[in-house]
Amino acid sequence: MNRRKPARCSLGAVAAVAMLSLSGCAFLTGEQSGASGNGECDERTLRLATIRAEDDPTTIGANTFAESVQRATGGQLTVQVFPNSQLGDANDVFAGMSSGQEVDIFYNGISLYPTLEGAEAFTVLSVPFLWDSYEQLRAVLNTQRYQELIDDAAEATGVRVVATEGDAEPRALSANRPVRTADDMRGLDLRIAEAPMPQEFARALGARPQVVALSDLYLSLHQGVVDAQENGAITMVNQSLMEVQSHFMSTDYIRDVQAWYFSDQVWNSLCAPQQQAIKAEAAAAGEVVTGEVSKQLDEARNTLRGQLEIVEVDTESFRTALSGVFDQFDGEMWPAGLLAETRQLAAEHS
Repeated sequence: MNRRKPARCSLGAVAAVAMLSLSGCAFLTGEQSGASGNGECDERTLRLATIRAEDDPTTIGANTFAESVQRATGGQLTVQVFPNSQLGDANDVFAGMSSGQEVDIFYNGISLYPTLEGAEAFTVLSVPFLWDSYEQLRAVLNTQRYQELIDDAAEATGVRVVATEGDAEPRALSANRPVRTADDMRGLDLRIAEAPMPQEFARALGARPQVVALSDLYLSLHQGVVDAQENGAITMVNQSLMEVQSHFMSTDYIRDVQAWYFSDQVWNSLCAPQQQAIKAEAAAAGEVVTGEVSKQLDEARNTLRGQLEIVEVDTESFRTALSGVFDQFDGEMWPAGLLAETRQLAAEHS
């Protein structure tokens, strides 16, 4: 697919956009072309969904983004934020975005992207114990290889990742029994999000994964539909899950980065200056999220220490039990060779 670059006014104007001071030719020419940024600089109202609570870093970042986009575009773009699954769970949100209806923007982890047909390549990012840090994962996503994959997925799904900005708490475990080693996972009824790799992680260790929407998780734990889950400490506190769990295990087995998902139809209807403003404000909001995650993670862990038994996990037993397990999915869950490519990119950005 050929993509022409949008016309530019001047380096100074582009720099001004990046510095959140959009003015002059950036919003007056309207002379943009190509598959990206070919729309008009019209006034628009965009609907932004999160599936997290109001106090979650994700929703805080979404609200920061909404305020700054309106300011940076001189009021041309208004972003309405709908937190806490008000517009549905992740499947509902993605369905609304793919069809170009109901939802324009979704802010959540990149780990959810492969739940869409056509974005399966991104499953590889959730291979357990692949990443050492948020910075490493984010750097790999910004490589040319992954930008090409993002373009391919946008064309296939109708949902485009515009930016990957903002840390996410690492995956952990909570349960109504201690999980100290990989062997303790056997027989555990484990709530898993609608994401393929965590499900395979559970199966590989002998647990029984069950997909439950985040909005239904508290009740499912309370009623014993599942007896464990693998969200991190922040989500546990924000969703009050410590009320229905007795043990917490910090495994950090999967790392994630927050992604700004846009309906590709909506994205391509925006003019280039609006797109530039959105990217700049997404980066700025992502920094807010990263800081908030660090702060809330410390607070949440302290809260959990006062209410749950904190179990020290033998993560090496997990690494050993999972060694080589995910190589079998190469060419099946993601394009052949992509896991090796990703490991190489991770090593280059460690």
